[in-house]
Amino acid sequence: MMWVIFCLFSGLLLFPNFVGAQSTFPDRTVKIIVPYTASGVADLIARELATRLSNKWNQPVVVENRAGAGATLGMDYVAKSEANGYTLGFSAVSPITLSPLVMSVPYEPLKDFVAVAEVMYSPVYILATPRLNAKSFEEVMTSIKNKPGSISIATSGYGTVGHLMVEQLQKKSGGKFTHIPYKGSGGQVLTDAMGGQFDVLLINPTANVNNLIDQKKFRVLALSAPQRMSSMPQVKTLVEYGYPEANLVSLFGFFAPKRTPDEVVNKLNTQINQVLSELSVQEGIKKAQNVAITGTPAEFAQKIQRDYLENAKIVKEANITAD
Repeated sequence: MMWVIFCLFSGLLLFPNFVGAQSTFPDRTVKIIVPYTASGVADLIARELATRLSNKWNQPVVVENRAGAGATLGMDYVAKSEANGYTLGFSAVSPITLSPLVMSVPYEPLKDFVAVAEVMYSPVYILATPRLNAKSFEEVMTSIKNKPGSISIATSGYGTVGHLMVEQLQKKSGGKFTHIPYKGSGGQVLTDAMGGQFDVLLINPTANVNNLIDQKKFRVLALSAPQRMSSMPQVKTLVEYGYPEANLVSLFGFFAPKRTPDEVVNKLNTQINQVLSELSVQEGIKKAQNVAITGTPAEFAQKIQRDYLENAKIVKEANITAD
């Protein structure tokens, strides 16, 4: 018996980080992977939350951008990271609930991730760039029906909510856009939009985007949201224009690799929710025209599962691919 006790004690000495490792989390740098380019809505919110979490934990929290392939490159990095809570993904749910339905991805979308915490949902602007001649959303839809491919429309990439919206608008109208997929919604797409490189831009709100709208650089033709925005009461939603299937929003949240310990996931969820409950954080998200939300890991996982099943139906019916 004494030999057994000695062996057990020796084992604990050999693995000192095992005991209490989760209770002291985090005790070193936490990395947040944003699978989009810098300056987009996910990047900006992730950096704000990283600062708040760093202050709370008294540990560095760094944001790393890994854009490409509709955010699937960055999420693949998260999926293959060590499952200890020190590498997280902050992303829209589309790399899990949509991209795998329209393209090959190097991970199992509903198996390789743990839902940690939902953070916000983001409406989608349908913006006219300086190149667009059409005066209204109705004119745009008439144009793509009468002259297929005559209007170019940019999104943040294949397999994204914007891509699905384009497909749904085309299906319902019988028209055809020229789709231009970017690697995220950061600086390059906005630079090209202001330079008139394409006609229409689908993009989530950020403070920068809102400022450009205020400066008359872009016109808001329509909005994908549950209801009209109080700051833009004259702008109709896609539901009001007769395109409810395309009236989608982007749900953003934190993800961890599968097998991340429940204790770590629950601690992350609790403390992310605490940060989101801060009035200044809520006001910052609201100022950018996004909506802060909180919930448990289980509630977030249920939304992801539901979104995946709903998207699968849409993709199958519309025969949507990333080609």
